[in-house]
Amino acid sequence: MYRAPTDEAAPAVQDPAPPAADARTRRLVEAPIVPLLIKLAWPNVLIMLAQASAGLIETFFVAKLGTAALAAMALVFPAVMLMTTLSAGALGGSISSAVARALGSGRQAAADALVLHALAVSLAFGFAFAALFLLFGRQIYGAMGGSGPELEAALIYSNIVFLGTPLTWAMNGLASVVRGTGNMLLPAFVICVGVALLVPVSPLLIFGFGPIPGFGIAGGGLALIAYYLGGTLVLGAYILSGRNPARFRWVRLDWRVIGSVMRVGALSSLQSIQTNVIVGGATALVALQGGVDAVAGFGTGVRLEYLLIPLIFGIGAPMVALVGTNLGAGRGDRALHIALAGAGLAFVVTESVGLAAAFFPEAWLSLFSAEPAMVATGSAYLRIVGPFYGFFGVGLALYFAAQGTGRLFWPVVAGFLRVAIALGGGLIALRLTGTIEALFAALSVALIVYAATVLTAVKTGAWLR
Repeated sequence: MYRAPTDEAAPAVQDPAPPAADARTRRLVEAPIVPLLIKLAWPNVLIMLAQASAGLIETFFVAKLGTAALAAMALVFPAVMLMTTLSAGALGGSISSAVARALGSGRQAAADALVLHALAVSLAFGFAFAALFLLFGRQIYGAMGGSGPELEAALIYSNIVFLGTPLTWAMNGLASVVRGTGNMLLPAFVICVGVALLVPVSPLLIFGFGPIPGFGIAGGGLALIAYYLGGTLVLGAYILSGRNPARFRWVRLDWRVIGSVMRVGALSSLQSIQTNVIVGGATALVALQGGVDAVAGFGTGVRLEYLLIPLIFGIGAPMVALVGTNLGAGRGDRALHIALAGAGLAFVVTESVGLAAAFFPEAWLSLFSAEPAMVATGSAYLRIVGPFYGFFGVGLALYFAAQGTGRLFWPVVAGFLRVAIALGGGLIALRLTGTIEALFAALSVALIVYAATVLTAVKTGAWLR
């Protein structure tokens, strides 16, 4: 007989008696899976596309400053996306899962107390990463192949962006609390409106207009900080209003709760770190082989792969809430069906994007630059790796499903295999052939192994053990 996993993240606050689940929670346990998953996914897809678009908007306008600025963005972009994926996907998924399991099992006080714990942990991580990149940014970007004007430009942008990193974590932590209740629409609305405002603000601060001076690449960083500040204030006000099923309440911070959320979040963060290690490592290999134009081309091409992460997250975030809620309610078979349905949906979406990119790579690359060497490298990457994007979709969607269970062993193992094949195999292929195309082939093989490992664990039931 299936036994729901013990919820170690429950705060010490206890309800006198479990209240009846609200209508939203009952829908997660009872409604038909595929229509429900699609209904919950589309607003969340908007959230993550909007957040990824924030970085792309910055890149689009900064590219007008020249190739060195575009190469600088290629160096910083993995770090910026790491903050987004860690705060929204890794720790955010852990927060959503804990809230969903608490509400699914009728523990209202536990869900309420998680709000304060989520904000505290998010801010702690935000300040830690801010300190890391402010103190060691030069060494980090230098190790990725940055040098000369592109390194100096990268540091200007990075230092400003990471001053505002605690706001990134705070906004995504609060959004994760709301998503854990099954409400995907409100965070989507808040974040999409913020990105819409970023479109005029970003070029205004980069190039200036009238009495407003242009700050160059630094202006893009200032615009991002304003975006995250606005989102944090609006989501915080909504939770404080009491309309969210998990309501804010002052409680003493419980280190058992913090430890449990961070434990799942730390395991989840390995997934995001692994992805960024692959991109950062591949960027260094490309720089070693092809120089600044090749780095700009690969960095621009791989942004499309980064854009897949929010697409999959849009599907995966509701999977966290659905799997967590159903496990809390003792419905393990339904949780498995949700995982497989979500993986299938993710494959269709990401494979469609990958095939389109493989057939028409210039349509994406020309948005940022027409430099021939840049376009050549970016096109090679998209033609070789793009057709395998669907496997990335499957593996990452099942990672989100595993977040809902609180058990992440197999997704983490699959991620390490992907790193080893992508970078270890890529380095060997590069030395044997001397061509960047061989490196890109290794990245493709790594995606296949990644998806196959996680899918096997889910279908055999190993993901729950």
